This record gives sequence, C-alpha cells and structure tokens, in this order.
Amino acid sequence: MTLETLRVFCDVVRCQSFSRCATLNHITQSAVSQAVQQLEKQLGVQLIDRTKRPFVLTPEGEVCYEGLKDVLQSYDGVEARVRSLRQEVAGVIRVAAIYSVGLHDMSRCMQEFMTRYPKAKVRLAYLRPNKVYDAVVNEEADLGIVSYPVASRGLTVLSLRSERMVLVCHPDHHLARLKKATIVQLRGENFVAFDHDLIIRKELDRHLRDNQVVLRVVMEFDNIETIKEAIQIGAGVSILPEPTVRREVERGALVSVPLAASGLCRPIGIIHRQRKLFTPTIAKFVELLRSTQGDGPGQES
Repeated sequence: MTLETLRVFCDVVRCQSFSRCATLNHITQSAVSQAVQQLEKQLGVQLIDRTKRPFVLTPEGEVCYEGLKDVLQSYDGVEARVRSLRQEVAGVIRVAAIYSVGLHDMSRCMQEFMTRYPKAKVRLAYLRPNKVYDAVVNEEADLGIVSYPVASRGLTVLSLRSERMVLVCHPDHHLARLKKATIVQLRGENFVAFDHDLIIRKELDRHLRDNQVVLRVVMEFDNIETIKEAIQIGAGVSILPEPTVRREVERGALVSVPLAASGLCRPIGIIHRQRKLFTPTIAKFVELLRSTQGDGPGQES
C-alpha cells in the first residue's frame, strides 16, 4: 500500500467525485477506482457505498478517511520540515481555489512552477468559497485563493490582485451599444444575480443601494459560469469581474461595458493559516503567483 493510494482515497472523499479526483491527480478515473478497491481489499471492508448517488462513505469508510487524513497531514508536515532544512524546492503544495479564478491560467501558472522546480508538484482543487476556507483551516490545503478574502478564523491574507467589475450583457441587448455605462442606467433592468449568501452579492447590493438603483432580479446562481450562460440566452444583464468574461467577449458571445466611476472591483487574495511554516516550495509558489498576477485591475489568474 503506497502513500499515493491513501492520498487518492482521501481525495475521492474530499472531492466527492471519482472524476474530479482523477483530474486532480492527473490519472484516469479507472486508476482512481482501482486505488479505492485496493484499499478496500487490503482492509477487508467496503469503504464507499457506490449504489447511492452521490456515493456515501460506509461507517468504516468514515473512520478510515479521518485516520488516513491525519496520517497524510503528519507525513506532509514531516516532509516539509525536512525539506526546509535543506532549502529544497520539492514536494507537494495543496491549493484550494474558487472556481472563477480561471482554470486555464491557473494551470499555466502551475505548469510554469513545476517546469522551474521539477521536484515540486501542485495539487489544485476547485471548491465553493466556504469550502476553501474550511480546507485551509482544517489543514487540507496549504493555500487558498478566494475573492473578498477575510483575515479571520486564524487565517492570514496576502493580496493577489483586484479585478475590475463590468456590465455584462447579450450582444443584442440595448446596453451593449454603450461605450460606458453608469449604475443608474441599469435601473429596472432584468438582472442575473449571485446567490444572497455570497460576499460578491452583498457588495453589489450595497453599491446599488448607495446609488438608489433597484433592479429586477430574475435569476440567482452561486457561480459565474451559470450566470454567463443565463446572459447568453437573453435572461438579463449582470455585473461580473472583467477577466471572467474575457474569452466570451473575444468570441462575440457576450459584451462587457465598463462602468463609469463605479469603483467596483473584486479583490482576490491568498489565505493561509496563521504561523504556518512556509517551506521553500510554498514560498516560491506564492512568489510566482503574485509576480505573474499582480494587483492591477483586470488581471486574471
């Protein structure tokens, strides 16, 4: 039984998906299934009940996950301390990020890092914002990348960049012809919004109230990708970070219009546990991440 087999099982549980675990570990879904089956055979018990959708852990699986998670964290901690003594850029960095940081560009940054430091490996998981915080707090991730980062719950924040917010609409929408728009011009428009519990929704609502603008909210979603899809079918307009719609704008599927004098930006930051030991590997990754993405508006990770 190898450490990688144990890690794959824990990743399956954490991701709640065999396919996402396969992507995370750069292996096939079949290899993930075989790893789980190998562990079940070794222990002589069923760990995952696959008859239910989504799958659930058996009582034995729950115990196994909690125990193995601690084992892997202990091993990673020992390995990190040993490598720190040698100042060696090697080993695994675990990163949890919100979906909208940009899969393509984040992957490019990871590949550049691993090209520079071939002994290092980055394990990236995309999660909902609250899950990113949980992963860092519970030491399931070394670093978290979130919007509107909050330095609380024993966490420290490093600024990464600030993304300018823009009006986004269908190319045939009457506002698409504008070179610039004001918040007031959105009054009464059908609006595709973020869910109420997200910080970005609260910030946008506060800004609209300050400008005495009332919108007609027709849909609410918890992610930018679904909001963009709704705009593309003509459901309404929205206000989104400019980098997140850049590709759709380039191919003509959406139009982004700058918001005049709005001052609306979405801050992106890196979170980590307070007093966390930054190994040379983590320090170099943070350095690369910040140097390639900066703090300027409109930059994408």
